[in-house]
Amino acid sequence: MSHNISPMSNVERSILEQFPLWQQAEPVPPYRFGGRLVAVGCGTSYYLAQTMAATFNRQGQAALAVPGNEWVRHQQVYVTRQEKVSLLAVSRSGESTETVQALRASREAGLHVVGVTCEQSSTLAREADTVVSTPTHPAEGIVMTASASLMLLQGLRLAGLAVDGNALAASAEQLLHEYGPRLDALLPGRTHFVFLGAAELHGLAQEGALKLQEMSLSFTQAYHPLEYRHGPVSLVDQKTLVALLYHPDTAGEEAQLARELQDKGARVLGLGGPGDLSVPLEEEDAARRGLTVLPLLQWFGQRVARSKGIDSEQPRHLTKVVSLA
Repeated sequence: MSHNISPMSNVERSILEQFPLWQQAEPVPPYRFGGRLVAVGCGTSYYLAQTMAATFNRQGQAALAVPGNEWVRHQQVYVTRQEKVSLLAVSRSGESTETVQALRASREAGLHVVGVTCEQSSTLAREADTVVSTPTHPAEGIVMTASASLMLLQGLRLAGLAVDGNALAASAEQLLHEYGPRLDALLPGRTHFVFLGAAELHGLAQEGALKLQEMSLSFTQAYHPLEYRHGPVSLVDQKTLVALLYHPDTAGEEAQLARELQDKGARVLGLGGPGDLSVPLEEEDAARRGLTVLPLLQWFGQRVARSKGIDSEQPRHLTKVVSLA
């Protein structure tokens, strides 16, 4: 644990300065395929893949997300031998061992592979059949911040969702600057952090939990909103802080859940709905809403790290590229 944190860390720079990169990201055409698309990744990239797959399904094209090693070792439990499949491989570095293995195994099986990465010179970019490469912020280190937003933006475009990089960047930046400073008031006394999100937002809830966990070494959980009531709610007390990503289709029942959690002692960060801090979100499409709020979730993790005196530049046990022997 370090108490010597710079006034403006590289992590904070990569969060605050990511929006011009959204605007510069070149639009990509929708990816059309026959059969099912399998989106693979590891860690953050897997959670992004979940939101991408959900968006492909919403757009009418069958898809599912699978962790990289699961696809390499256990793909028979995710698709049948008779299915026609394409692969969407997501990796910031383009070098994550399991994702590269998934790419190569899929190529050997004759599958078309689309790669989404931030490194044009990577193995993923060289070996994928189709590549979407978008450079991330030069100050980004181990923790994925700007890169996560950029890969999600491009993945949603691949799914055929209309994504205006300029408009969404402006909305996301405004949210961050308006509500980022207000997060600190939620933190005193809170050591148990829960992230809830449904459908397209579930992957973003998991990503929010991961960000806060690796940045601040805090106990985090992520669930579908109403699923949280079936057991995990037993941990809620006056030390709990819940970040609830409201889905436009189910906001009413999620507001009821927020009230129940508050009655049990939790504070609620309501992203798109009621909470102790309520963040209004005008975007009605769930996937675009998730992208808009992602930088605020990144900032949330950083503020918790700051409150604990932890330097998120050097998260414990983590490296920028995860390589397996």
